[in-house]
Amino acid sequence: MNKREASVLSALSLLAIILAFLVTRRVFFRLDMSDNRAYTISRVSRELYRELEDQVRINYFLSDRLERIHPVPREVGDLLREYADNSRGRIEVSIRDPVRSGLTDLMDRLGIVANQIETVEQDQASVATVYSGILVEYLDRQEVLPFVFSIDTLEYDLTSRIRNMVREKQREIGVIVGDPGRSWAGDYGYLDQALRGAAYRIREINGGDDIPDELPSLLVIGGAGVLDDGALYRIDRYIQGGGRVFFSVESVAIDFEQGITPDFVMDRGLLAMISFYGATVQPSLVLDQNALTWPLRTQTAGGMVQLRLVQYPFWIGIQPEAGSKTHPLTSAFNGVDLYWASPLELNPPEGVSAEALFGTTDRAWLMTRDFAASPEMVDYLFRREEPDTRGRKIMAAALAGTFPSWFRDLPPVQEGEELPPLPDTPRPSRVVVLGDTDYLTGIIAMTRSERNLSFMVQAADWLGNDDDIISIGNRSSPEGRLDKITDPVRRGSAILWSQALNVVLLPLGLIVLGAARSWKRKAGGRRASHDV
Repeated sequence: MNKREASVLSALSLLAIILAFLVTRRVFFRLDMSDNRAYTISRVSRELYRELEDQVRINYFLSDRLERIHPVPREVGDLLREYADNSRGRIEVSIRDPVRSGLTDLMDRLGIVANQIETVEQDQASVATVYSGILVEYLDRQEVLPFVFSIDTLEYDLTSRIRNMVREKQREIGVIVGDPGRSWAGDYGYLDQALRGAAYRIREINGGDDIPDELPSLLVIGGAGVLDDGALYRIDRYIQGGGRVFFSVESVAIDFEQGITPDFVMDRGLLAMISFYGATVQPSLVLDQNALTWPLRTQTAGGMVQLRLVQYPFWIGIQPEAGSKTHPLTSAFNGVDLYWASPLELNPPEGVSAEALFGTTDRAWLMTRDFAASPEMVDYLFRREEPDTRGRKIMAAALAGTFPSWFRDLPPVQEGEELPPLPDTPRPSRVVVLGDTDYLTGIIAMTRSERNLSFMVQAADWLGNDDDIISIGNRSSPEGRLDKITDPVRRGSAILWSQALNVVLLPLGLIVLGAARSWKRKAGGRRASHDV
């Protein structure tokens, strides 16, 4: 055996050993070149095995027909195998057709529903009834995803549910809707669905009711002009006991019955208490050059109704790059859209840290008086205070630490009711403040602002101390919104370059290419004639 043959034999032996390790899964490797690393789970998911004392079984009930005609089930299966391959044997994945396996009765009991989808096979259109649901089992506990047809949030859904089962902990959040005329079910249905989809249980609490000490976190929406000292005392007491609160409040309210008319909120103490904690909601409205559009309907002289999209500076698009990269809540920030929002000023007391989560562009300005917000008004009415107030505004902030009590020296007096005492020693807590209540309502459907819901779910995770869960990114592709480039100079340059490329350069390139090919053929013909 010569030296070359020995080298080849050694290389083949090494390759055989590597392949043997791969087959036995002692070594796992996959090159993920997909967008958003769609088939690579995050570190928190890869290290779930450290928390597992027993085996987790992920059962993917998938109709064979759906797998044949659509690529999504294969993507789901690949992601599930990532869990098993990184679990060191602690997570087992099975994929079965419930019809072929005779499990349709089990599907009904689990709540895994069959869905009908339109299919085209061999030029024949038909409707197929298919299953694509997941059952996660750990010991005697179960979690169900009734219908899975996307990997956008699948890793988040699985990891959060597995962790809940292992820790025997229910993800829960309390909700106080303080504004009169609004209700959780009627006005915040999208948020309710988003939180429940993230495995949160919602506990509605009326203003003034006792807040359970064991409640992990609380969302307070509005109520500055309604919640009295009794309600504020219970919120303050909850924070003193270590409870974590998200305040979504406003200092300027919009009267929709009077034609979108803003006016100051007569604060009964909630805004003052939040300011005492370290974040002041300023009595003004923010407007920004980076604005969303309002679908304005107008009627012509002939009675025709026209729909016109107008840029509405009270509806602000906060871009992902405006989020703080140092805070875990916004480290994977996808942006939010705000409607008639107020800015914040941070003034944390001793023992409390405050950090701005996100803000406007540097081309924002304020309206502090003579409020006018109807989209039918002339734009210059909105810009009267722009020269004096222009600049970047803080729109949301996170505070953490041991908060002073708003009622420590002067507890309220409630007739006929004995208030529970404040804790002897305050515990560290977390608070998020955002000066807007409308960004969680049904307006998000009009402006395609589902990212507002993603931010709220991440905020609930951070308040509940699940910081690492926030690191699980959304695998959905970018929305392709047209407000991505906020700088008017850069936007104009991009538009000009796009026009030049499509209208001038590409056609000119085709003309030059055609002329070159024509000249080449003629030159070839002349050479052939010359040779003859």
